[in-house]
Amino acid sequence: MTMLDTFDHTDFQAAEIRRNLRDRVSVVIPTRDTAGTIAATIAELRLLVEEGIVGQILVVDADSSDGTADLARSAGAEVFSENELVDGFGPARGKGDAMWRALAAVTGEIVVYVDGDIADFGRHYVTGLVGPLLDPAKHFVKGRYRRPFRYGETEEPAGGGRVTELAARPLLARLAPELLAFDQPLAGEVAARRELLEAIPFACAYGVEIAMLTDVWDRVGIEGMAQVELGTKRNAHQSLAALSGMSSEVIAALADTLDRLGREDTGRLSAVAGTGPEMVMRPPYATLAPSR
Repeated sequence: MTMLDTFDHTDFQAAEIRRNLRDRVSVVIPTRDTAGTIAATIAELRLLVEEGIVGQILVVDADSSDGTADLARSAGAEVFSENELVDGFGPARGKGDAMWRALAAVTGEIVVYVDGDIADFGRHYVTGLVGPLLDPAKHFVKGRYRRPFRYGETEEPAGGGRVTELAARPLLARLAPELLAFDQPLAGEVAARRELLEAIPFACAYGVEIAMLTDVWDRVGIEGMAQVELGTKRNAHQSLAALSGMSSEVIAALADTLDRLGREDTGRLSAVAGTGPEMVMRPPYATLAPSR
């Protein structure tokens, strides 16, 4: 079995990336009510713009009610409502849909997705994710990190990422064990070549990450993928009810993707008709628009 290449963000220094980078980098941030963190995130990214590494900061906002879009615009990002991008598909239907629609506005050959609610975001997230793509044999990079868990005034060093540990990883262990090499299969921190992203379908909601991981694996194999240690990731923790809904979407997305791919080396999840969340998939973006 081929091993997944795993790096640390310190393996890739900004000066080295700037010297060897041949492609424009677009950083995409899907947001929903992230007024408390978005300006600081963009400030970090602006430093990479000044260093000549990032060419575009693109915020795709879910019409937040807390002023996220205005704060992002003031901080120096391009900002779109997720409902403004891509005609003919109605209102956007969650994070995955926003990520897919962002492909209509990105200008870079490399696309980096980062979450907008990270309390300890640093520009090393982007340099770490972009670094492996300097190798033309790599097409997709996912972040790994420690997830501290905060309860009231107390923070435990681990315990976040509950959907990952209770749903995603046990499922992958049974159905697609090669993907267990990814410590954080649901990480929102991803870098990929735009051509690859435009060639795969996107799940609309929280199943987007595991569906994307599986589709990319099917296309480029584990040897075309990598993961990078990014340190820690602190963001807001969800209620049990929200986690239940997210888990259901992850399970449905993985089941749908494995069934669609029909690989003999993976398992299957049989669903009872009419149960579970509705799975909405957006088609490969390349089927909608001329190649750029």
